[in-house]
Amino acid sequence: MELAYSQAFIEQALVKSYSRGGRTVKSVAEELNINYHTLKNWMRKKSVHKDSGLVNKEKRPQDWSAAEQLTALQESHTLSGEQLNAWCRERGLFAHHLSTWKTAFCTDGKAAPSTRELRGLKEENEQLKREFFLRHRLAVAGSGRSPKISTWVKSSSAPTTTFSLQNCPGFSA
Repeated sequence: MELAYSQAFIEQALVKSYSRGGRTVKSVAEELNINYHTLKNWMRKKSVHKDSGLVNKEKRPQDWSAAEQLTALQESHTLSGEQLNAWCRERGLFAHHLSTWKTAFCTDGKAAPSTRELRGLKEENEQLKREFFLRHRLAVAGSGRSPKISTWVKSSSAPTTTFSLQNCPGFSA
């Protein structure tokens, strides 16, 4: 005769068996009044589910690759309202993430650069600025003129922060 155990009972039995301390699995099974092999089967099945990747790993939206973003857009394309919100909740997203990704794909043809890429570009930009300042200072020191740091003006024409020289001694464009 096969007994049907509720999913809640199975989960509680597994929690109890995994946090059994120094006791054996057999003693936990006896305490729960179930067969030792039944409990071992539940434990084995649970570990198979963990190994097969059925347990979702939470992931920040900015960590999604372009391919994953595109897949998410394709899967959620036909959904709207509550269905879309439920789909997003399952994956740890919000609807505005999808709309941002869609805009990025439609305008650029590619996804927006990741935070890591932006950080690398900013560091490279800072390094180039330091290098330029040093070379400029050496060039001015060799010519006998004093450098005018106030000649650097922030340019507002580019979307990123760039700098240009105006009336800088020793600099020709």
